[in-house]
Amino acid sequence: GTTFPALVTDTPVHDEHGAFIGTVGVSIDITNRQKLEAQLRARAEELWEANRLKDEFLATLSHELRTPLTSVLGWAKLLRTEQLDAKVSARALESIERNAEAQSQLINDLLDVSRIVTGKLRLTVKPLTLAPVIEATAEGVRPAAEARGVRLSVQLDASTGHVSGDSDRLQQVFWNLLSNAIKFTPREGSVEVRLARSGDHAEVTVKDTGAGINPQFLPHVFERFRQADGAITREHGGLGLGLAIARHLVELHGGTIRAESEGEGCGTTFAVRLPLLELRNADSGSRTEEEENSGEVKSALRSPHSAILWGLHALVVDDDEDSRALISTALKAHGARVTLASTAAEAFERLKALRPDVLVADIGMPGADGYELMRRIRALDIAEGGATPAAALTAYARPEDRAQALAAGYQLHIAKPADPAELAALVASLVGRS
Repeated sequence: GTTFPALVTDTPVHDEHGAFIGTVGVSIDITNRQKLEAQLRARAEELWEANRLKDEFLATLSHELRTPLTSVLGWAKLLRTEQLDAKVSARALESIERNAEAQSQLINDLLDVSRIVTGKLRLTVKPLTLAPVIEATAEGVRPAAEARGVRLSVQLDASTGHVSGDSDRLQQVFWNLLSNAIKFTPREGSVEVRLARSGDHAEVTVKDTGAGINPQFLPHVFERFRQADGAITREHGGLGLGLAIARHLVELHGGTIRAESEGEGCGTTFAVRLPLLELRNADSGSRTEEEENSGEVKSALRSPHSAILWGLHALVVDDDEDSRALISTALKAHGARVTLASTAAEAFERLKALRPDVLVADIGMPGADGYELMRRIRALDIAEGGATPAAALTAYARPEDRAQALAAGYQLHIAKPADPAELAALVASLVGRS
């Protein structure tokens, strides 16, 4: 026989005179009911935990967005008083730039998570070697390592081979891993990044001597919104999105990522494995298209006040006064002559009257937007400015926004915020300057 949980009821039976003559018992197997109740309890616990993580994340998000904003607004108001000496003013500007970049990174991470959830994150893949990508990433985080007193070593096997990848997204993966390692490694600690071949895969490892990971948290390290320390007293900032984004990007490349740690205080090793390409004519000494383009961009940006736009007449339209001033100053710093407009209608009339060499336009504007402006311009005859090179400079930064801008007639889509020197280089590229 078998045993099973049961619900048993006994009902007394009486004769016609009311005398008790026995009972009728009913036994019901409640195995399935108990299983269902256990599943419901487990689901309720999952929902409670998800709700707790949501509340914790929203509190962290508020803190992480407000903290840099406090520095930006505070220093901006102090600078407006014009009572700061040159040394303090320089420090104020550095703080504003640093905190604005931190806030921009938070926003980019949130947008990436949104694209991941909706399945809209796409890669632009080409054959490339990983060494230049990792080297550029390491140089980008080296100042942070030096400021924290952390030794950063890079060992790259340049003969590893080619992978099929999106260089920007792979750099984002390695930036997340390296910046995390530096953040959680104490002064006089070390972070080491290696690239080597492992069978038919390229393997990148990032090893640190930092805080390590609690074994109980290790299985959750790549989950969105999860942090080992979510308390208000936590030592390190961030939203807990970087590793989740890194895992998704690696998996989109057909690779894997894993984390290893013997426990708290024992350091952590992250390993990324990407499948190698078999390129018949691959020459390890040749440069890929990404490397060539990267070199050209770095060369163009090397001098932040070059005359790359000398003699160029640019028409800039943006309904935000601060944005107009910033774009105008950035382009003038590189030699351009700038005409400003605050609406699409005003820009359209000025373009016909002045025939500028290039147009830089916002998209989201009251009245007619940047798409409508471009459609009206492209409907003009060439003699009236219908073929004017144009760039959309906009906070609408999704892939579908880029596609819509290009379909409307823009040659370039530039997401805000744009680095001033990079903006000048991109505008120059519209008219064939480099």
